[in-house]
Amino acid sequence: MSTAYQVRDGVAIITLENPPVNGLGHTTRAGIVDGLTQAQADAQVRAIVLIGGGRAFSGGADIREFNTPKATQSPLLVDVIAALETCTKPVVAAIHAVAMGGGLELALGCHYRVAVPGAQIALPEVKLGLLPGAGGTQRLPRAVGLVRALDMVVSGKVVKSEQLADTSLFDRMIDGDLLTGALAFAAQAANSPAPYPRLRDRALDDPQGNAQQVIDAARERVMRESAHFPAPQKCVASIEAALTKSFDDGLKFERECFVSLVQSPESRALRHAFLGERAAAKIADVPDDTPVRKIDRVAVIGAGTMGGGIAMTFANAGLPVTLVDTTQAALDRGREAIRANYARTVSRGKLAAEEAERRMVLISVTTSYADVAAADLIVEAVFEDLGVKQTVFRELDAAAKAGAILASNTSTLNLDTLAGVTKRPQDVVGLHFFSPANVMKLLEVVRGEATGKDVLATVMKLAKHIGKLAVVARVGDGFIGNRMLEPYFKQSQWMVEEGATPEQIDTAIERFGFAMGPFRMSDLAGNDVSWAIRKRRHAEHPGLDYPRIADVLCEAGRFGQKTQAGWYDYAAGDRAPQPSPAVVQMIEDHAQQHGIARRAFSDEEIVDRLVYALVNEGAKVLAEGIAARASDIDMVYLNGYGFPLWRGGPMLYADMTGLDKVLARVREFAAGSHGEAWTPAPRLVELAEAGKRFTG
Repeated sequence: MSTAYQVRDGVAIITLENPPVNGLGHTTRAGIVDGLTQAQADAQVRAIVLIGGGRAFSGGADIREFNTPKATQSPLLVDVIAALETCTKPVVAAIHAVAMGGGLELALGCHYRVAVPGAQIALPEVKLGLLPGAGGTQRLPRAVGLVRALDMVVSGKVVKSEQLADTSLFDRMIDGDLLTGALAFAAQAANSPAPYPRLRDRALDDPQGNAQQVIDAARERVMRESAHFPAPQKCVASIEAALTKSFDDGLKFERECFVSLVQSPESRALRHAFLGERAAAKIADVPDDTPVRKIDRVAVIGAGTMGGGIAMTFANAGLPVTLVDTTQAALDRGREAIRANYARTVSRGKLAAEEAERRMVLISVTTSYADVAAADLIVEAVFEDLGVKQTVFRELDAAAKAGAILASNTSTLNLDTLAGVTKRPQDVVGLHFFSPANVMKLLEVVRGEATGKDVLATVMKLAKHIGKLAVVARVGDGFIGNRMLEPYFKQSQWMVEEGATPEQIDTAIERFGFAMGPFRMSDLAGNDVSWAIRKRRHAEHPGLDYPRIADVLCEAGRFGQKTQAGWYDYAAGDRAPQPSPAVVQMIEDHAQQHGIARRAFSDEEIVDRLVYALVNEGAKVLAEGIAARASDIDMVYLNGYGFPLWRGGPMLYADMTGLDKVLARVREFAAGSHGEAWTPAPRLVELAEAGKRFTG
């Protein structure tokens, strides 16, 4: 059992012992019920304390049992709560550290609750596309009031226990030892006559007579702010049921809502993202106890937009950073850009001016490689050119101390080639930040052939410290994200050559849910960046087939927002794209010159060609071992490329669509224009024909 039972001075103590956060797995649930049964049968026991061992009271469901039979094996959480409520002896929940999700619902089922200050209290199920399914929407409003319950359940946010001390959620706040205080409270409660208080028996008060107005306002807000997610709306409806229905009818309604949400694609997508983030942290051949290197100081080579953003990322986490560039003028521009970024954050009220200045002080600048000698980690962030980067790595190999990690921010280049110019390839790793680096959550960690396991363990731990989601990729042109992005961009540009417009394509994929379409994205990143990559790839593979229209724009100097002209036109100081008649003419002239037949495109075809290009290439990335698992690909696209969260990423989206349908569409495209680009990936064919899925 994942619980312990003991009796002290007439009080039974049931301790949850399921580390790390006492998840309510099957054995824990069964242990609680067994403890209650034992306590009720013992005439010497007058009261019961339910407490968490170790780091938490309970963090809720045990994620290790997700999608296993144990998750639905009796006793369910609702059965445990029923046993608590019907217990003939007073039950006191003693809360420390964490009471979240099912853990909080468990406490709500007890007769009394005591807590220490600082405990984290939450019902975060909405973040998984669900709502509390064990009475949380019915009991919490009776404990903390309608307004607070709506806020907590609909947002899923964490509230500190002391902020709820004035509510009926807690009967006593305990400043000293929790167990000692809980035992004293339980002994006192035992002196009170039965029946003992149950939240289900409390009326949901509406002293001001405006409860329905509060409900209606909450419903309007979630419809406006969470249009793609049904869970927040169900949360409001279920809390409304607590107001308008009997307790048992409210429980029934809550359960109906829960069952419908569990089956929804949006919840499946959110649960996939939740588990995918945790899976991404695991590297099969790098054990959790792998020794890590100490990272106290960082250096960043290159004071441009990317280098400055990377420097800010480390400074934001409290790490001193040395920013290196070839000229003082470049360093001055970089520092001013960083200062301006912080100033904007301060002006929006998201950062105190004093904190911004403290972070600026952490960033020093230099033109000398000798000044990186004390750095534990050095991140190269210079122009995406192999020769330039090799020169930098030779300099770093000579200047860096033994044991320093040398990282490249390359987005496409061969990391092994860079490591090969050093005498320490085991210390070389790829850290591909996404722009703006101080904002974007994703960090592609590129594992070279010689990259040490301790280096991998170190940068994965560091990624967490600086607030990034790290996903490991093997070496390959473009790694995971940009490798898949190449056919995506090719399809967008071929469709433009064949009759679609940039704004039609962007609009279609943005309606699908992407944060930004391919042409807006190109203009933001700089069309000259992808132009340089195309030139390199063409030199390496002269027969490469790719749409030439993007080259035409670049040859005309239309590099995007930086030149106020790209696939769109831009007014000075304004990032809003405006359709460009000049670009339309360039496209039409190019098509006529090369004899390209033009036609109309439906939004459905646009979306399918773009998304299935990602899926087909993703299947190749998986088969080649560039990505360890399909969920890693989805984490890259959800966190770095604006794929809609409610669709779960390209690989899960393909699974939910049906791989047989995806394969049929890919084969249909393979029979059309540029069909050679649509050769079905063998892994896609294999899984589709076997009736299997990418994501298990």
